[in-house]
Amino acid sequence: MTYTQWFIFFIAIQIIHFLGTWKLYVKAGRKAWEAAVPIYNGIVLMSIINRPKWWIILLFIPIVNLLMFPVIWIETIRTFGFYKKLDSFLVIVTLGLYIVYINYNTDAVYNADRSLKPRSELGEWVSSITFAIIAATLVHTYFMQPFTIPTSSLEKSLLVGDYLFVSKFHYGARVPSTVIAAPMVHDSLPFTGTASYLKKPQLPYTRLPGLQKIKNNDIVCFNWPTDSLATMWGDNSGKYTYKPVDKRTNYVKRCVGIAGDSLELKDGYVYINGKKNELPYRAKIQFYYTYEAKNQIDRNTFPKFLIDKERTGVYKISNEYWNDSRVQEAFKQAANLTKIGSDSLYTEVAGQVSQDLASRLKMQNVANKININLTNEEVERLKKSPNTISVTKINHSADNAIFPHVEKLGWSQDNFGPIYIPKKGATVKINAETFPFYEQIIKNYENNDLAIVGNDIFINGEKADSYTFKQDYYWLMGDNRHNSLDARYWGYVPFDHVLGKPVMIWFSWDADAPTFGEKIKSIRWDRMFTTVGGDGEPVSYRYIVFGLIALYIGYSVYKGRKKKA
Repeated sequence: MTYTQWFIFFIAIQIIHFLGTWKLYVKAGRKAWEAAVPIYNGIVLMSIINRPKWWIILLFIPIVNLLMFPVIWIETIRTFGFYKKLDSFLVIVTLGLYIVYINYNTDAVYNADRSLKPRSELGEWVSSITFAIIAATLVHTYFMQPFTIPTSSLEKSLLVGDYLFVSKFHYGARVPSTVIAAPMVHDSLPFTGTASYLKKPQLPYTRLPGLQKIKNNDIVCFNWPTDSLATMWGDNSGKYTYKPVDKRTNYVKRCVGIAGDSLELKDGYVYINGKKNELPYRAKIQFYYTYEAKNQIDRNTFPKFLIDKERTGVYKISNEYWNDSRVQEAFKQAANLTKIGSDSLYTEVAGQVSQDLASRLKMQNVANKININLTNEEVERLKKSPNTISVTKINHSADNAIFPHVEKLGWSQDNFGPIYIPKKGATVKINAETFPFYEQIIKNYENNDLAIVGNDIFINGEKADSYTFKQDYYWLMGDNRHNSLDARYWGYVPFDHVLGKPVMIWFSWDADAPTFGEKIKSIRWDRMFTTVGGDGEPVSYRYIVFGLIALYIGYSVYKGRKKKA
């Protein structure tokens, strides 16, 4: 829906409100016309039901208003003497239209001095929970939202099992475009897996002013722009349909390129405007290396500093053996092997090659050679290990899966570009060579009608040889270069997909630990309440936070005892 359509909808609601409540306004000692004036009628209504006038603000905040309207409906009917549970049920299921019935078909009596306290313990509990959800939804949607890190694409900076606070206000809180949705959940309801929202109606994209702009190397939380998992909202037709922007999958990556930059990758390293990108201290680039040892690799011969770097790890067996018939046969028979792709076998054993596989193959050179993800520092340490023959960085060949998916470019996940990152207001030429770079932007991100007729490109029905961008775009990648699904595969991230800035790790543990007891033992106390951004060592506020929690608990106990006495 456009802003014009929403305005018409708003006026229609105001007319319905006037026609359905003016008699109640009169019974409350107000003028009938006061029920007809937009916004003012809400302020008057708050006075009638003896509730704070600032509640009217909550009625205009998407998602929060879905919780507030039922509260206002119930407060209204109770002010005029309708306290029964059936009345509350009817006013909710009729979306407030039960008030129209009360207005015209009952002898409702205004009770200006009614008690605002719930009449039962259950009512008090429901009231407390409702307003707690409203407050949490307000914070969650517009100020700070918790996230978890499920993958290792930013390993070293962010670990699997880190729980983050993501600031919505740093880059400007994005007003939800999906106006009918369950509060504090993303795209599906817990336990059921069904869609948590309705795809229509939609608000036009709106963003509140931010405190800062995205800078090179910021870690950014965003919605995956190419998410087309239609089945997540119950569409099993097999067609790929985009989700609403605010309901696409949440991702966290490092913004290595910002709008207006020229970006290039050489041997996996990013170059911005011709200069090698200098990452902050906490960021540690990782690549897959083939590690060849003098002896069979197992937990005893594997370097201890690599075994300890993760509680669990997944290591690839060198892909040169994939086509060996014995490998294929071993894969069919070995239950502990997982096929990830046509170029690799993974073992599920931390720090060692699957000995089951090695024994089936009867190949010593598989048992003593694996591919493993390493930082530069770990490579140097591994080279000094007495059992090491060689540590060789893996170089990836040309891959058509790399953006913009043009085979003749010959780009790979380690080498591609230079590529221009679009900036709002910038104009580029559109032709057969540049079209693959900007097709997604023109058609899907900026919602233009796009058609190709022969060699001609038509935008919104007009022949075009250039295009001017309507918003900024960003290039987001993982530090774990050979183990990250990022912009190299799906291209640019529009600014309207940006969620916020991770600012703090509030909890961390080994999410892959097999039992809850081991998870408890794996809690990373040194990471709790530490900062995410900035250079140098992370700044920890955990003792301050623990101290404040202890003071709050102590004060609550003291207050409770005092009240009891």
